[in-house]
Amino acid sequence: MSTVTTPPGRVAGASSAPARRRLDWRLRFAALSLIWGFSFLLIKVGTGAYAPFQVTLGRLLFGTAVLAAAMAVRRERLPRGVRVWGHLTVAAFLLNALPFSLFAYAELTIPSTLAGICNATSPLWGMALSLIALSEDRPTRVRVAGLGLGFLGVLTVLGAWQGFHGLDATGTALALLGSLSYPIGWIYVRRTLAGTGDSHLSMTGAQLLLASVQLAVVTPLFTTLPTRVSVGPLLAIAALGALGTGLAVLLQYGLVAEVGPTTAQMVTYFIPVIATAAGVALLGEALTWSTPVGAVIVLTGAALTQIRPKPRP
Repeated sequence: MSTVTTPPGRVAGASSAPARRRLDWRLRFAALSLIWGFSFLLIKVGTGAYAPFQVTLGRLLFGTAVLAAAMAVRRERLPRGVRVWGHLTVAAFLLNALPFSLFAYAELTIPSTLAGICNATSPLWGMALSLIALSEDRPTRVRVAGLGLGFLGVLTVLGAWQGFHGLDATGTALALLGSLSYPIGWIYVRRTLAGTGDSHLSMTGAQLLLASVQLAVVTPLFTTLPTRVSVGPLLAIAALGALGTGLAVLLQYGLVAEVGPTTAQMVTYFIPVIATAAGVALLGEALTWSTPVGAVIVLTGAALTQIRPKPRP
């Protein structure tokens, strides 16, 4: 669910301001895991009353508002330069507008548990793409084995031996495309926005603002105003944006700055577990043995793909 733009070569959230006493990073890590894990349930609730594009637009607007408030408190400005804004427009589409919309449409026909597990394939897609797009990202036997194991886990979750019986192919494909969009966006950012000199908060605030504009243009073309306001789903969308997009971004880059990207990235492995538990316990979604078993295989494969060879002395 990572949706942020961090200029390569700098520590996200680093600041010259004096360090302030913060909540222990383990508690913030747990909070981030819960927020992102419950995001799939909130998407499901939101799409129960509103169109997927409306859910995504609301999510982005509430998330942008949180980051705008954070920027105002820290007195940070938006990035400058036509080139930077041009690349941020593409990043906003690949990391926010597109995947958020794809997951919202996917959950019209698939359970939130499956959407959460599909999201966990993002590191697998990322490893496969980085081998092609990033020359410095060398393959190893362990990482290639992790890639194969991860996609074997996907087939297990989907029940391939049963011919994918009872599976909505379109919804599943949309969720997998959403998870694929994230690493494409990360690679694009890494290649185009290195060394901008702007802070992580400034870059991400601009990114969410641009994604909101993109959805504000698209949504009226494909949806109509709802005939009535459903309070419950609307609150779910507000929580999805303010917590799952806005606050989560602030928590994430704070963790990266304090404990490093490797540790912060481990939150990815808790998301499908929480999403599955929430979907089953609160939405009454069905759970067969292949779902948790396949999820464990997916997460194991994803973890193996993140093991990089130690640099030679």
